[in-house]
Amino acid sequence: MSSVVQGFSKSLAMTILSEIGDKTFFAAAILAMRHPRRLVLSGCLAALIVMTIFSAIVGWAAPNLISRKWAHHVTTILFFGFGLWSLRDGFQESGDSEELAEVEAKLDADLKADKKAAKTNRKVDDDKKKQQQSLLLQFFSPIFLKAFSITFFGEWGDKSQLATIGLAADENPFGVVLGGIVGQALCTTAAVFGGKSLASQISEKFVALSGGILFIIFGIQSFLSTVD
Repeated sequence: MSSVVQGFSKSLAMTILSEIGDKTFFAAAILAMRHPRRLVLSGCLAALIVMTIFSAIVGWAAPNLISRKWAHHVTTILFFGFGLWSLRDGFQESGDSEELAEVEAKLDADLKADKKAAKTNRKVDDDKKKQQQSLLLQFFSPIFLKAFSITFFGEWGDKSQLATIGLAADENPFGVVLGGIVGQALCTTAAVFGGKSLASQISEKFVALSGGILFIIFGIQSFLSTVD
């Protein structure tokens, strides 16, 4: 039970400090301003849950592919590496304003493309189309799929995904999954309902520095456990 709690608490703290102010956080905030919040929230959360479970499975399987000793060493190196990475990002002057502008520009381009596509399909009778759609098809709407794909591919290969893999290799994977999902749910809900104003007020520097310190602490704990 203690291993589950430890995995949960580490994963929760890591996820919150990794995801707040991240590109997917800004994307969820901006999408929620343009589309129904329930669809954006469900799409983003679905992608993050799938990614968290997938990452934890990879981390859990890693000790079966290589020795547990080497998997532990790799995890320790990852924690120190991500800690230094986050500290470097925190000390860089370019912060959330540039990241927000980058995400906003990309979503604006996608929005223009969607409008052009919509003009070519105006001959379709919307009422008739809604009657023919099943409940499942209405749920997996273009907005849901857009939020899902932007979030999923935005997280692929990201620091938080790799850190989850490393954490699941070193801690109880069930606790890591549970903590990751709770952390993702809190961050995404805050982004969707807090909107762009909340995203722009977050201090990226503080979050990055806090995350860097947390990763280094995890690295020290992992290193000391090998010494013991």
